[in-house]
Order: sequence, then C-alpha cells, then structure tokens
Amino acid sequence: MSLPDLELPNPEKTELSRLLRRIALAGLVGSLALVSACQVRPLYSNAPLSTGSTANAELASIAVKPVNTRYAQQVRNNLIFGFGRGAGEPASPLYSLGLSVTEAVDSAALVQVQTDQDEPTAGSVTLTASYTLTDAKTGAVITVGKRAITSSFDRPRQEFASYRAQIDAENRAARELAEALQLSIAQDLVRHGKTAG
Repeated sequence: MSLPDLELPNPEKTELSRLLRRIALAGLVGSLALVSACQVRPLYSNAPLSTGSTANAELASIAVKPVNTRYAQQVRNNLIFGFGRGAGEPASPLYSLGLSVTEAVDSAALVQVQTDQDEPTAGSVTLTASYTLTDAKTGAVITVGKRAITSSFDRPRQEFASYRAQIDAENRAARELAEALQLSIAQDLVRHGKTAG
C-alpha cells in the first residue's frame, strides 16, 4: 500500500479563489445595500404619510356625494362602508368624492336546447365608474379616475328569475367596483401624501 499522492496547493488557484470570494462578498454587500434602500409598506398600513396622517385615516375622511341610480347607490354604499370600516360617513370630511356610474347589460350567449326561440340564456352587467376626488376645503382636484367591473349571470326562462339574476349581478359588480375604487383612491392618496410633504 502506498500513500496517495498529496497535492501541494497551487499558489495561482488559491489567489483565484480569494479573488472570487472577494467578488462574491462585494456583490452580497452591494445587493444588501440596494435592498435596504427599498421602502415597501402595506397600502393600508398605519404608518404615517408625509402629511402626518395614515392611509386608513385619510380614507375614513372621504365623503361620497349622492348618486341617482340604484346600482350607483350600491357602489356608493359599499364605498362608504369600506372607507369608514363600517363607521359610516365622516362628520368633518377632508375630501369629497364625486361619483358617476353607468351600466351596460349585454347578452353573452344563446344556448337553447329544447326550443327554437332565440332567447339569451346568459348575460353580463358592466358597471363603469368615473370619479373625482377633491379637497373639501379648497375644492382643488386631487385625482380623477375611471374603473369598470363586469359580472355575468344566467337568464332563466321565468321573467322574475331573470330580472332577479340581473339585480344580483349588479350587486356583485357594485361590490367589486367599490373595492377597486377604494384601492385606486388609496393609492392616489398615498401619492398625494408623498408629494404634499
């Protein structure tokens, strides 16, 4: 039995490995510096905005102007509930939200198995909201935006059931549209708070 040949360290290989370790360490330190510079925070956090209030407090201080249709009222009610977290409208609002909601009802499919009538059996309701957020004291426009949500429904043969299915689809679309508007307005308020400070 003989001992295996022992390799002596090659000075060029050790110098190369030291250089690679230094490069890797420098890359790690650089990436940590970049990551530490990022400021990511939840949109609805209680962290103060640059104006001193929080996003939740500013959302709770939005008054939504009255609307004139049933589906627009559904959107408004859901917005008020979402902004105030169930507390209702603010007594002294900082912001005023003007809201305009339109509706489009379309037939989505024609599937008749046992009849020769061309009656639609599925439909969709699209609610589109345009909004303007203004400062309640000065009347200055803070942001303007538009969002749309579509909700599908079945159209049974019974007239009342078909009408009720459409109303339920409107209610679903109104709830989802209010959530989309709330998120959009919260983002606008955060942007406004960052530029205002």
